[in-house]
Amino acid sequence: MQVLPDLLASADLPRGGVATIGNYDGLHRGQRAILERVVARAKELGVPSLMVTFEPLPLTLLRPEAAPPRLLTAGQREALLEELGLDYLAVVSFTAEVARTPAERFVRELLHGRLGLAEVLVGRDFVFGHEKGGNFALLEALGAELGFAVEGLAPVVHAGERISASRIRRAVAEGRLEEAAELLGRPYSITGVVVRGDRMGKRIGWPTINLASENELIPADGVYAGQVRFAELPSSFDCATNVGTRPTVYENYRRVVESHILDFSADVYGQRVELAFCRRLRDERIFASVMDLSAQIRRDVEATREYFAARRRSLERAEG
Repeated sequence: MQVLPDLLASADLPRGGVATIGNYDGLHRGQRAILERVVARAKELGVPSLMVTFEPLPLTLLRPEAAPPRLLTAGQREALLEELGLDYLAVVSFTAEVARTPAERFVRELLHGRLGLAEVLVGRDFVFGHEKGGNFALLEALGAELGFAVEGLAPVVHAGERISASRIRRAVAEGRLEEAAELLGRPYSITGVVVRGDRMGKRIGWPTINLASENELIPADGVYAGQVRFAELPSSFDCATNVGTRPTVYENYRRVVESHILDFSADVYGQRVELAFCRRLRDERIFASVMDLSAQIRRDVEATREYFAARRRSLERAEG
């Protein structure tokens, strides 16, 4: 996949492609349905597939106090789009001038004039342009006039409610990681670098890696069964992860993300990792002593083993 970091300033643009437009934060199941359709249609027509998006997110500029934390880093989003087979990620630098662009001008000058699109696929609730003055009906009418096809896809629904990035953010922030995974189509994960901590975990018998997260949204404080993948290693490893301030050991300590990796002892300081949160095991709480805390960590590790063993048995049954 090729990233066009400033679409409005780029001279060499792919033309005649199939595109979708939007923020696509999270790349959840509903968004993936649109993107998979974009990629499939582009292959049928033998033209490029594109996602036109905005950086920074419009709300960050227009109402920064209301801008939500993003579900993905730029690197995570690019990797997921690459997996989907998208040809181009075309970024519009969102400025005050762009924010004032009327919807019709956006279509005529960018989608038709600069990109010469053959087809545009969006959700039927799609809105765009200055003060959200454009919608699917306007896009469809302009497509008929200018000569490009427009297709609107219905939202993907889970448990009777439309899948959305805001719904996923609430689930993650409240520690409902299994629900978040159902909405995303994959576990929620964060990325970052392993940094040196205070080695308290090692002193009480449970060495951990400390992750300096690059993601804006961290799950609610608590203990989770998860998996960690190192950029330099081929496979993932099961882990028990604590998010919180470690109140048994410290008072008013900074919030940390630390993982005990099961059956693992390598020195990985400085390495890049991706940490997936699969199931919430319990709240973070204060224990009467460090010995009681250590005993609880042992139970957390066993619960993590049992969770992944059961999940693998379930997958084996489904495959066999």
